[in-house]
Amino acid sequence: MPGGASAVREPWRNLYAHLMAEMGWAQFAMNFNELSLHAYLDAKPRATLDAMIKNGVNATLGSSCGRLFDAVAAALGVCCDVQAYEGEAAAKLEAIVDEDTLLHEDETLGYPLNIPNLRGYGLPYIEPLAMWNAILGDLILETPVPVMAARFHKGLAKAIVAMTRKLSGRDSAGEPLFTTVALSGGCFQNRILFEQVVRRLEAEDFTVLSHARVPANDGGLALGQAAIGAARAIDANNAAREGNTPCASGSQAAS
Repeated sequence: MPGGASAVREPWRNLYAHLMAEMGWAQFAMNFNELSLHAYLDAKPRATLDAMIKNGVNATLGSSCGRLFDAVAAALGVCCDVQAYEGEAAAKLEAIVDEDTLLHEDETLGYPLNIPNLRGYGLPYIEPLAMWNAILGDLILETPVPVMAARFHKGLAKAIVAMTRKLSGRDSAGEPLFTTVALSGGCFQNRILFEQVVRRLEAEDFTVLSHARVPANDGGLALGQAAIGAARAIDANNAAREGNTPCASGSQAAS
């Protein structure tokens, strides 16, 4: 996230970081220099951005799905320069989705997101290189932006389900590790993504839990943090009354 908080407000920063991480400027320029997007990013202070990313200065690492939405929205020209409010880029990207493409186009045209294992850790992660090549290729072909937005949503939904299947052990022999999935986080306020993921998970016999009274985004996160803090404070106070810990533990846990 080059620029830290600025990368949240200015979607193009996340786009630049994604492209540099996946292919670097030389490859991007060689293969996609005919795009107006190339000229747009080339006019940005790239040397400063590159130094920030290389040295980790004011360039926080992030794995948020929301930042992926920002980057894709910027690439499609939906919301590139500045977001007027949190989630504007993602909301605009959702709003322009072509429903016919979403529901009836060949599944294989959804933008691909692979799930390899992270070297040295063995943890699966969603790798977007193939997606970026497909998006940039569609830009060269002048594919309508609503069609591209639909392909992104479909591809991301397929990747989420593939990750769920992999983590559950459904792709291997034996009993699955779990069959119930809870969908939470701000991106599941996106109706299209939510419905696509639910439909695909249920088609594979997963039980899907979703929010009803508590919001999926930061409001629910804050409530969850408060509930955990309250539970810890109660446990600490109970332990203090029984003489197991100093009374100060309760106030520390509450804070």
